[in-house]
Amino acid sequence: MNKIQEFNEMHFSKDLLFLGNAWDLLSALTLERLGFKAIGTTSWGIANSLGCADGELIDFKRHLGIIKTIVANVKIPVSADIEAGYGKDIPTIVEHVLRTADVGVAGINIEDSFKKQKGLRDISCHCDLLSNIRTALDSNGYRNFYINARTDTYLQRQNPLSETIERAKVYVESGASGIFVPGLIDDDEIKEMTVHISAPLNVLSLPGLTNCNKLKELGVKRFSFGNALSDKVISYLEKKVGKLLEEQDTSVLYEN
Repeated sequence: MNKIQEFNEMHFSKDLLFLGNAWDLLSALTLERLGFKAIGTTSWGIANSLGCADGELIDFKRHLGIIKTIVANVKIPVSADIEAGYGKDIPTIVEHVLRTADVGVAGINIEDSFKKQKGLRDISCHCDLLSNIRTALDSNGYRNFYINARTDTYLQRQNPLSETIERAKVYVESGASGIFVPGLIDDDEIKEMTVHISAPLNVLSLPGLTNCNKLKELGVKRFSFGNALSDKVISYLEKKVGKLLEEQDTSVLYEN
């Protein structure tokens, strides 16, 4: 079984897919070594590791190089977070998706929010994009490649439930494999989405939304923690460096 098929099937097993989010090779190898079955890259974490903020501020080729390094050195499936596709038009975004598939990932996250301005893509425009991405992948030997369609309704809208379900349904009809809704935390709304969306639902870890077993009972099929781990590592690093300078004593490096 190839990585694409293996990753696809992980979303339809009886178990919830708990995805480890990596931002460089060391984090990816650590997640794999300690038992994660699949990895998703975090664009936020990658950007921070390069001294940038999230939001497609780094060159796509540079971003893709990090993804390629991770894929080349782990044995488990990798899904790439490519934000909104690093392009202003459909042909450019489709080209970037194919280039990402070419480095050996098993899937992508692609979102419906703009990067240079607030707001979401028009539903029909985003459906057109997803349809073109799916057609291009199928035509280039990447059938069953996992398109995790992220919608940012819960990050940008008031009372977003109905719009989220509407977008999710047509995104799946347009070729999305699954739906990713960051910011969704209410149990009842999660349940309602799993009832109305005929594709695996991915939610993002947030304070108050942390337990895999509970999410599995609610019908969630995929759970990821995004940049939360990379943020914690950076915070730990800053704390230790601050103590080194403040105390002028390296004993802090040997504390638990």
